[in-house]
Amino acid sequence: MRYSLVNRVKGTFLGVLLGESLATQNAGELGEIAVLGSESLIILGRLDVDDWLKRCQKADVNLETSNLTWRKVIVATLPVAIFFHEDTVKLKSNLLQVLQIWNPNPVLRDAALAMGYAIAKSLTEKLDPVTLIPQTIEFLAEKTNLLPQKLLKVKTLLEQEARLEQAQREFSQHEQISDNMALAFYCFLSTVEDFRLTMLRATNNSPQPNYGCCPFAGALSGSYNSTVGIPVNWQVSLSASHQPLWGSKSFVQMLELADDLVAVWSGAYNINPHTKKLKQVGCDINQELTPLSIFAAPRVIRPR
Repeated sequence: MRYSLVNRVKGTFLGVLLGESLATQNAGELGEIAVLGSESLIILGRLDVDDWLKRCQKADVNLETSNLTWRKVIVATLPVAIFFHEDTVKLKSNLLQVLQIWNPNPVLRDAALAMGYAIAKSLTEKLDPVTLIPQTIEFLAEKTNLLPQKLLKVKTLLEQEARLEQAQREFSQHEQISDNMALAFYCFLSTVEDFRLTMLRATNNSPQPNYGCCPFAGALSGSYNSTVGIPVNWQVSLSASHQPLWGSKSFVQMLELADDLVAVWSGAYNINPHTKKLKQVGCDINQELTPLSIFAAPRVIRPR
């Protein structure tokens, strides 16, 4: 294993946060629903859309499509992609299930599916830059839709070793969602091993930093290169800001959220004060066993 799964998951979250902070001064607002969804997955150990809705209502988060940007919808689906990354059938099924909250148009639906699939390929260490786009289009199934056509253009540009300026002209944001997602894939796949360069290209694809492209280029590169590939000074800068992230979370709490999400996915229950919330109702755990851990492979402790 090149990088640990938990570092890749942390890299996904940090990639979105850094992309958001590089593109806008109002960083930390994009993923509040993603945090609530992650907490639901951690507590229940499964996807429960009704629980997501209750948590959002309790947190006074408006889920009406008219009040949400397409960026927030896609980021909200990332915890589901992480939690079901090992099985593409369940991945697609659960992504479509959570997307029903917003009844998205075909372009937004395909954008969320494409992002989730690409991140899942990184988390399973099966991402091949050469075959990612054809595999993603196959995953989407509806090849005649707008986003698959844009991704095919990305593939052509990469094969031609086209410069960023040419990609800018090709994806001139006539259709905001598909062009931004195509640019995110281009910036990532043209510099797949270099998180820093991916982000610099994403922030320089227009006269002003592109709020649509940057967070998703960051998510793609962060899941592939993990926290190991994210410059330390960028991480320090994010942690030193002390501003609430994605609701009311601190930088450290965001990393702990990633730890918990992977722990529940894997079937591991670490008995310590921080993860008491992972204790399921009806499970009597002898606290004298602290700090021992109980662990098992996925699908052994409970089916997903």
